[in-house]
Amino acid sequence: MRMRFNGLWRDVNFTKLWTGQAISLFGSQITFLALPLTAVLVLDATPSQMGILMAVEALPTLLMGLFVGVWVDHYRRRPILIMADLGRAVLLSVIPVVAILGLLRIEHLYIVCFLVSVLALFFGVAHRSFLPSLVEREQLVEANSKLELSNSVAEIVGPGVAGGLVQVVTAPIAIAVDAISFLVSALLLGLIRVSEPVPKPAKQQNIWKEIGEGLELVLRDRLLRPIAGCLSTLYFFNSVLEAVFILYVSQEVGIGAGLLGLIFAVGSVGFLVGALLPGWIVRRFGWGPGIMMGLLLVGLSDLLVPLVSGSVVVAVAVVVLMTAQFFFGLGLVIFNAGQVSLRQAMTPDELQGRMNATMSFIAGAVVPLGGLLGGALGETIGLRPTLLLAALGEILSVLWLLLSPMRSQREQPVSLD
Repeated sequence: MRMRFNGLWRDVNFTKLWTGQAISLFGSQITFLALPLTAVLVLDATPSQMGILMAVEALPTLLMGLFVGVWVDHYRRRPILIMADLGRAVLLSVIPVVAILGLLRIEHLYIVCFLVSVLALFFGVAHRSFLPSLVEREQLVEANSKLELSNSVAEIVGPGVAGGLVQVVTAPIAIAVDAISFLVSALLLGLIRVSEPVPKPAKQQNIWKEIGEGLELVLRDRLLRPIAGCLSTLYFFNSVLEAVFILYVSQEVGIGAGLLGLIFAVGSVGFLVGALLPGWIVRRFGWGPGIMMGLLLVGLSDLLVPLVSGSVVVAVAVVVLMTAQFFFGLGLVIFNAGQVSLRQAMTPDELQGRMNATMSFIAGAVVPLGGLLGGALGETIGLRPTLLLAALGEILSVLWLLLSPMRSQREQPVSLD
């Protein structure tokens, strides 16, 4: 019996994009584990050095986020995607080569991590801006849902494979697998055949004016503005939570690394299930209500975390945390697939890069601040109250949407062309 494919699975170009992303995401899960393990196990990194390693990964968004949007809007997006993949393949291959030569230092990790993050920023903005050229506007929810599906599968399978690979070939050598995955992704992107719109010539050469166009689009539009505010609030309070989450569940609840990995794995299943739902939710409840439902689910699920304490039986604590992680993943995919698709559908092609870069900058700029606040609150008011405050903040982020026209936005918005 032959397998029948429906929807975008029958679109050869989208399938190439999806396959390339799935492979590179799987490889990136290996680096996500192997890079910090290289610092800790091979280079004996100190806590301050680990902090620097995390900081250099966040720097590109703060330093270059708004500029990247302008550059992406002036060039075809597919070549940017290919070059970003090839660049990351070359950069990541440096680590295993230098490790084999016995010359690896923590400074090498800083440099590679920073440059890979720069290319990841270009790729992310260009990828979200390229998708509306690849599929029809009414297919964006389905496309983003399927892309979220590949991310979910990578998060479920990747960590286990990464752990085994690190044990067999060591952490630095395992990173070579990620380098290969980016080469495969670049090859598949090169095989895509689509008529991408020719970027319009810049009306002015002043890059600050062009950045201002992206900011103006987002901050003045009745739908994009509340999404930006909502993202910033959500990311801020989620970074507060993440700063103390591991400390809380390991120290106060008493959950070990093995069970913690299982809890995150169940959360990844939530992402997987959530990737199947956005299209149905948008059709059933409308764009605005569907996006708000996903966002509320994120905050309410995190509210379960501080309900668990050291006085609770570990088995019960694990079940509650698994439930929280599952519904967190479920809600986040519904929210992201909806709001990203809405943004793509209503933004003119010549402004896609700046719109996406502006959104990334507004959301990402608050993450370091949230992490610092989370750490400070954890030391002053305690870990559990900090988690409770963070979850309530996530829930309140829905007010940006509830108090805007988004609450009644049921149909796909008209393009701002």
